[in-house]
Amino acid sequence: MLRSRDIIAEAEGCAGIRDPETHLHGGLHALVASLNGDNRLSAAGEAAAQQALVARTVDRLEAIKWVNQHPEIEEEKIEAPVFLTGLPRSGASYFQYLFDRDPRYRLLRPWEMSMLSSRPGAKPATPPPRGVQERQMRPEEVEGFDALHLIDSDGSEDCHAFLEQSYAAAGFFNVGDAPSYIDYLLNRMDMTGPYRVHRRQLQLLQWRTAPRRWVVKYPNHVIAMDAILDVYPDARFAMTHRDPLQTLAAVALSTLTLRSARYDPPLDPHRVGKQMMDFMRRHVDRIMAFCTGPHADRVVHVDYYALVADPVTRLEAVHGALGTDLPGDVREAIGGWRRDDPKGRRGSGHNILEQFGIDVEAAAELFSDYRRHFDIPREKEALLRMGAAA
Repeated sequence: MLRSRDIIAEAEGCAGIRDPETHLHGGLHALVASLNGDNRLSAAGEAAAQQALVARTVDRLEAIKWVNQHPEIEEEKIEAPVFLTGLPRSGASYFQYLFDRDPRYRLLRPWEMSMLSSRPGAKPATPPPRGVQERQMRPEEVEGFDALHLIDSDGSEDCHAFLEQSYAAAGFFNVGDAPSYIDYLLNRMDMTGPYRVHRRQLQLLQWRTAPRRWVVKYPNHVIAMDAILDVYPDARFAMTHRDPLQTLAAVALSTLTLRSARYDPPLDPHRVGKQMMDFMRRHVDRIMAFCTGPHADRVVHVDYYALVADPVTRLEAVHGALGTDLPGDVREAIGGWRRDDPKGRRGSGHNILEQFGIDVEAAAELFSDYRRHFDIPREKEALLRMGAAA
């Protein structure tokens, strides 16, 4: 059985300091209680969860040590960061890789997710030793991981790990059957604390380097956009939109795959489907509330299908909305990357809603308000239109 006090104690022992941010521990208590619930982790899954939570807590404590030794780190200004987000599996990773063709922006690297392998103030392009990269890259026990998450050793990465440090990552629900934790995260957790931890990580990575505008990506940022503005008052959001039935199917499939490494078989795909349909609807609720609220103008909306069909033109429009341009060399870089890494090269899942017990028409009705508001086509219609235009 997982115990939050044991996780904290082990991390404190590794880092050599007591954890001063006890206000974050409510998230850990909620997560551990949920993982210890009726649908228990396997022995291997429990060991993996313990190891991961200790490691992320150590990362946070090591960051605190750096700031204690160098208080000037907290003076680093993270100016006008761009948060790439949208429903999970809606194309934000593809969007991020396009931004990564532009040297004016600073994106996160896979090896920077752990304080154990990234030194504050190091050059962003300086990777750690090869062995460290290989340990960080992808979980070997998850078959088909490349089709679930776009990742390269020298590419860009999302900031999920930074939210894990403060036990505030919605993605915990994709690797663990923890519904009460998600209820706590969405209904009770003050997300400003976790995003202060997030900001501290960016400050550490920026310290002693030439500042560039940060572009960070995480689909689940959509559940905390108000908190993000509390911590980053000049932040902007670029949000991808894709047929929610397609994203729901992809999320259900990836969740079933990821959980398979932590639970004894057989897993119930209908339970996963029901959970993910509710999970995605709650994301939509947050999107609709923010995008019809007082800060709606902070969001640049991006049609996923237009982005895939013509990334240069669409990215130029996004840059214009963000107050910048798209230089010619960046246009060339985007075109070259798209030719070398076409959509689907890494594999794809067979996203069939029925296998998860989801009625297609009921799901379509559940997300109909979202599709109408953002004028999102059904995936099949959009692909046919793209094929006709090619």
